[in-house]
Amino acid sequence: MLSKKTKYGIKALTYLARRDNNEPVQIAEIAKSEHISIKFLESILLLLRNSGFLGAKKGKGGGYYLIKDPKDISMAKVYRILEGPIALLPCASHNFYERCDDCDDETTCAARRLMTEVRDNTLKILESNSLADIAF
Repeated sequence: MLSKKTKYGIKALTYLARRDNNEPVQIAEIAKSEHISIKFLESILLLLRNSGFLGAKKGKGGGYYLIKDPKDISMAKVYRILEGPIALLPCASHNFYERCDDCDDETTCAARRLMTEVRDNTLKILESNSLADIAF
């Protein structure tokens, strides 16, 4: 199941993408509009800023803003930043691979085969959608 952190991160990015201008937006405005706790949203926006999706301006007129065009923000990248691996099993992950302790042979593991298919289809959907695709 998608975590609240990822859901709220997507909602915040979508909010910023839908604005007519790219002026900084205060956290409180995003939080109120999207029904997200300010404290929780602060940590999410900081993570997105540190990952290169957002910029921040301090002081009067400050806030967060997109530093990339929404069409250049892959939802697969956003998902990985906020949620972590796309695969549901570590042995089926491209970027976070780990061998399962209880598995004798990955090549014959039915769970791994199924979860690899789930990963591939999920990745295909996430990679084919940008922030612009879902925001407008």
